[in-house]
Amino acid sequence: MYKALLRPIFFAFDPEKIHYFTFSLVKFTSQIPGLPTLYRSLYQLNDRRLEREVFGLKFKNPIGLAAGFDKNAVLYNELANFGFGFIEIGTVTPKGQAGNPKKRLFRLKDDKGIINRMGFNNDGLEAAIEQLKKNKGKLIIGGNIGKNTATKPEDYTKDYLQCFNALHPYVDYFVLNVSCPNVGSHAKLNDKDYLEELIGEVQKANESFEVQRPIVLKIAPDLNDGQLDEIVELVIDTKLDGVIASNTSTDRANLRASKETLESIGNGGLSGQPIKSKSTRVIKYLSEKSNKAFPIIGVGGIHSEEDALEKLEAGADLIQIYTGFIYEGPNLIKRINKAILSSN
Repeated sequence: MYKALLRPIFFAFDPEKIHYFTFSLVKFTSQIPGLPTLYRSLYQLNDRRLEREVFGLKFKNPIGLAAGFDKNAVLYNELANFGFGFIEIGTVTPKGQAGNPKKRLFRLKDDKGIINRMGFNNDGLEAAIEQLKKNKGKLIIGGNIGKNTATKPEDYTKDYLQCFNALHPYVDYFVLNVSCPNVGSHAKLNDKDYLEELIGEVQKANESFEVQRPIVLKIAPDLNDGQLDEIVELVIDTKLDGVIASNTSTDRANLRASKETLESIGNGGLSGQPIKSKSTRVIKYLSEKSNKAFPIIGVGGIHSEEDALEKLEAGADLIQIYTGFIYEGPNLIKRINKAILSSN
């Protein structure tokens, strides 16, 4: 029903406006008696064979919703009814910020992709915490954290620590988002020496809590082999808990969209089917080069059961969807879980 009826209607409108409309729609319908139960019966597949233990956490299935969809943690309780094993909120920054000027979200329909340059638009740390206090404990929640755009380079670590310390009681794992192409003053976040410093400070903060949270690094899909070797070395040396591979891409190669269309859109991070092979290559390289030394969450271009199994076979322990959820609808989660059971 989604692809035949709802998607053509949704895709007739501005992507960012329809995103907020669908949020309101899911929120509203989830308050109607009986509908949450219907959603669960349609989209959830509960089977103990789908459970995964990763980072010392027990996931009821390996399919998560990537960060960027529920930035402000306003819909995770309702989204849990659609069959996810975990949901990542954020990216959260200390202060709320508007992000980049609109228009900043674009569909590439022929490519089954999306280009965005949102720029970490979010309501800020305190707003996210107020929403997370409403957690009904249905599934694992990840906290994706970043810096404010206006923050000076010497204060980047303070931003990450502020988010980490405040969110620690409310999320189950953390993601250090250092690879988003849509925020300013980005270069320092890719410097290995700085990353070692940042990870070390966050880990020190983690040790001050009675219960430690897993910490993972989200990396770009455009890294070359030498850079991936540095990531492997960094994760092992710092004893980081894992990696998310990958974020959006700045590459525009081999797209069906015309040169004119791409020029009119401008810069931004590309997600969806066009980056599927790129992210799978990164997963496979990290897995093989490290000899499975750390867990990997695979994300990028998962639009089908086959795409999901490909990521898992490449070495991903868990997977996340985002653009595939928009193009394929909520039934994708159950389809993937069925395929995982059939492949065992």
